[in-house]
Amino acid sequence: MGGLTHGCSSGVSVDCIVERSGARSVPLTNRLPTLLIYARLHFQVVTSLPARSAHVDLTLTNGRFFTANEAAPWASGVVIRDGRIAEVLDKDTPAPPAGAHQIHDLGGRLVLPGLIDAHTHPSGVAKSAWHVSLPQTDDVDAILAFIRKHGERHPKEEAPYLFFEYYPSTLFAGSAPTKELLDSAISDRPVLCQDFSDHAHWVNSKMLELLEVDEHTPDPVPGLEMFVRDAHGVPTGHILEFAHLRFIDRLYDSIGWRPPEELTAESLKPFFDFMTRHGVTSLFEALIEDEDVLPALRELHRRGELHTRYEGAVRFRTLADLPDAIERAQRLDREHGTDHIRVRTLKLFLDGTNESGNSAVLAPLVHNDSGSLGEMQIETDELVSCLLLANEAEIDVHIHMVGDRAFRAGCDAVDAAKKSLSEAGEAWRTQVTFAHCELIDPADMHRPAELGIIVNWTNHWSAGYFGEEAKSYLGEERWNRMYDFRGILQAGASMTFASDVVTNYELHRGNPFFGMQVAATRVDPELPLDPDRYPGSVRPSSDSRFDVTALLRGHTIEAARQLRIDDRVGSLEVGKDANLVVLDRDLFDVELDQLGQVSPSAVLFEGELAFGSLT
Repeated sequence: MGGLTHGCSSGVSVDCIVERSGARSVPLTNRLPTLLIYARLHFQVVTSLPARSAHVDLTLTNGRFFTANEAAPWASGVVIRDGRIAEVLDKDTPAPPAGAHQIHDLGGRLVLPGLIDAHTHPSGVAKSAWHVSLPQTDDVDAILAFIRKHGERHPKEEAPYLFFEYYPSTLFAGSAPTKELLDSAISDRPVLCQDFSDHAHWVNSKMLELLEVDEHTPDPVPGLEMFVRDAHGVPTGHILEFAHLRFIDRLYDSIGWRPPEELTAESLKPFFDFMTRHGVTSLFEALIEDEDVLPALRELHRRGELHTRYEGAVRFRTLADLPDAIERAQRLDREHGTDHIRVRTLKLFLDGTNESGNSAVLAPLVHNDSGSLGEMQIETDELVSCLLLANEAEIDVHIHMVGDRAFRAGCDAVDAAKKSLSEAGEAWRTQVTFAHCELIDPADMHRPAELGIIVNWTNHWSAGYFGEEAKSYLGEERWNRMYDFRGILQAGASMTFASDVVTNYELHRGNPFFGMQVAATRVDPELPLDPDRYPGSVRPSSDSRFDVTALLRGHTIEAARQLRIDDRVGSLEVGKDANLVVLDRDLFDVELDQLGQVSPSAVLFEGELAFGSLT
């Protein structure tokens, strides 16, 4: 094994993911018997894949091993047999004798457990190769000129529908984009531009026409997933969330064309290779839109080209469609589940985004005098019922939330559900994860620790990625309190970290070491805040920076607990999979603003070299 090297291919793209089928209302009483039978039986059954070839025994010595094991946080080496850790060595433990056993001296390099991306979107990456990247500018005329020129170079016959990403959330400075403005660039075919938050869109008149959306079309979720309208109810061309996807098949049928979005082993491989090169050996896909992702991943695994454990989630919107979502997740796991590929989680979008002004907040939004507290997909009582049903089905729940009212409602719902079960003498089995949690009232910081809620955060959002658009809705004081998780960690809650990359535009930011740098400095090296207003481009509050140890734990053992795979991965302990990342530099020694420059020199997945070289 001496001198062994391995490499992965590169290049990728992404699309925002949402379930396109409308929610189906099915009475719970019609579905519960079937659900409960599946709940008790099916999650214990997975399909077997052909066994891998025997692993060569391997010992890694003379390293600095961050184990993520609180009982023994550091080690100097590991012994690997049959793809698992057979022994953890300290400096006083002699290595096994040479012979058939291969020994590598790491020369003091830092070694981590395989990293885990606890919220990302591989399907979206694979499906968005046809999207067009907009230039990074705050000049509306420059963006329109780019769109116009692209349309001239690629006529309607070649590109019957154009999807551009991204325009800045701050582009219209408190106003909103209009279809007429986009018509001035291209009017002969449907055009969509996605904003930087991924949760708002700007479309032209032709797109609304082919979607068959007008003043008589009801909004899917008024105030949250909706078409912005003028005083007469006519859609303006500004769309919040993904309301257009409810009608997208009408557009495709009208133009007789569908985008090249097939999910295959070949289209997914670049994303997973990117993750492998950057040390990610397990991940959570936060929303399965297209079920084809699962057989494609099985094919990659069959070829020996999937060096990642995968957990996926199925979306639900309300209590009415939750039984369908549970049944779908159970079916997908039953039909496609393996030791490496599982579907055991449900996904809910509880509110919108702070940049779009539709987050659920405790105090009124400040952009107008309406007194609006934003929007929630469902209210607390309904969420309690959803959690109880998920618990009955023994399935986990992952909830998108960004506003402080959504956070409090989520905590209240978990609290009420657990108390209800306790009073009935029943066990709480569901793991609940709150994703994003951008604004949390200080009075609620202690609650995740008390309730056993995991808080998931996207590290590379910790500074200037979304600019200052949220300030126009939240005001200065609340904006300054965003992305502050000190109270969460101090109370003892589990935090996990993620990339949440959804487009090719941002895939490079899926590098976990880049995310660690932004979270540790509160400075985005690509999209810095104005240094004249924010010294050093540091996002307030500078006291909210994460330390390296917390970042590593959130990408290893804590994330493994979120995915319920901590018995197999997440720390370097005897019996666990030998997923390891050998780094070219020591994260604890480099300057914090250089963390993103650290990279793996070798990545092992189940004891086999998946990337790089050990020499």
